[in-house]
Amino acid sequence: MRQKGRSTVMTPRTLIATSHPLAVQAGLEILRAGGNAVDAAVTAAAVLHVVEPMSTGLGGDLFALVWHSKSKRLFGLNASGWAPRGATIEEYRKRGFREMPQEGILSVTVPGAPRGWQALLERFGTRPLSALLEPAIEYATRGFPVTEIVSERWQQYEEKLRRYKNTADTYLLDGRAPRASQLFRNERLAQTFQLLARWGIEAFYEGEIAMQIVRESQKQKGMLTLQDLKSYQAAWVEPLSTSYRNVAIYELPPNTQGLIALLALNIVEGFRLAEMEHNSVEYLHLLIEGIKRAFADGRWYIADPKFIEVPMERLLSKAYAAERRALIGKQARPEGPMGALEGGTAYITVVDEERNVVSLIESLFMPFGSGIAVGDTGILLQNRGALFSLDPSHPHCLKPRKRPYHTIMPAMVFRHGRPWLSFGVVGGFMQPQGHLQLLCNIIDHGMGLQQAVEAPRFRFYEGNRVALEEEIPEKTRKALQELGHEIITADGYFGGAQAILIDPENDILQGGSDPRKDGCAQGY
Repeated sequence: MRQKGRSTVMTPRTLIATSHPLAVQAGLEILRAGGNAVDAAVTAAAVLHVVEPMSTGLGGDLFALVWHSKSKRLFGLNASGWAPRGATIEEYRKRGFREMPQEGILSVTVPGAPRGWQALLERFGTRPLSALLEPAIEYATRGFPVTEIVSERWQQYEEKLRRYKNTADTYLLDGRAPRASQLFRNERLAQTFQLLARWGIEAFYEGEIAMQIVRESQKQKGMLTLQDLKSYQAAWVEPLSTSYRNVAIYELPPNTQGLIALLALNIVEGFRLAEMEHNSVEYLHLLIEGIKRAFADGRWYIADPKFIEVPMERLLSKAYAAERRALIGKQARPEGPMGALEGGTAYITVVDEERNVVSLIESLFMPFGSGIAVGDTGILLQNRGALFSLDPSHPHCLKPRKRPYHTIMPAMVFRHGRPWLSFGVVGGFMQPQGHLQLLCNIIDHGMGLQQAVEAPRFRFYEGNRVALEEEIPEKTRKALQELGHEIITADGYFGGAQAILIDPENDILQGGSDPRKDGCAQGY
């Protein structure tokens, strides 16, 4: 019997899912006009830059997995930026810092998202960038009605937006965040998109936009230079994978935290989860302890692989998973710190008629990134550099042209050598936890896609601190406390999932979209 809630969306030809209906509709129109999954994903991403400005933008980063049906190959793209050439531990200490600043210009790394679009479209796209940016330009120019969830998030960060004049002038209306149903225009961002439509992505890294970014950095006493922008390129990378039950799960390698999800899956594979009641005390205890062990490894190995040697073969081996699994006992064991980080992130997945599949994620890191909007461009700069360490012995230590730890992680699952599930879960350190729980819901408990997306979640923070969604009953909470888990009250942020499943029996597409966000899954 189907659980209460939304039905899974089912379509025969194409499907797109993301966190805002206007972005979904824009991507769907590209698909209807003959564009492919990559074209639709870039179109939807651009619209999200307008309608979810706290989550994503041109000043952020991008990662993607792309299944190219014609060549039958899976491609991975790392379009995350690196630290400026002048960013050294010595320079930060000279300026009085003992820890990395969490916002402001010194938390900024080179934006990678525009180069990510460029790399995707040059390799797989069928439509010019100018055509793909038209919906975003229209919404930025004519305005869009702010949804309730977006408005709530916007209001939470009013004070952050007030700290910088350019930001306040662009993202506040009479000094406050827009309220639900209020029409919001961003003509500055529209003009920036128009420049990109006319001159291409090089305008961002070498042209007029680049010059404004550098001037803003100099004004704020930052370190970004024109050379930092001009020299930046996205990187095609080989995805990581592990087997779980009868499927293969693919994530991107470090500097993303996709490895954590794979480690956790390897650990819990040794337990008979299918025989346990879903979200029972025993079930939750094992998943929480499993993700803790995975985070413990991730703290040291999720770093720029150009600066650290990662023993990937050993980490992903089933033998290593057995060692880690053996550390899980009947009582909770503290791990940490990871913290209560909430990210500003947007995820998109698309499947087209030719069964090309895109799993794409973009982020400003924390909501509204560094808080700095560049001149009159409407571009918010990310604060991903906040995850560097100023301890020179730490794997995440700051170095010039080094990529920081990244929380954002797109995923795909294969059956019989073909894509079966494309999905992502936004939410900072919630992301690998969301991947683990969603996959166990589907694979171990046989849930339908929408049911699996909606199912109540836990969120591990640090030590033994865990938050549970309110649907998990009080008796379960008390029993977990007796096992040593410290059950805390969270602010309600348990991530947001979007997913598409390709039914192998009849080739029907199934879409799931998280009610914790504003989005939906649509197709035809």
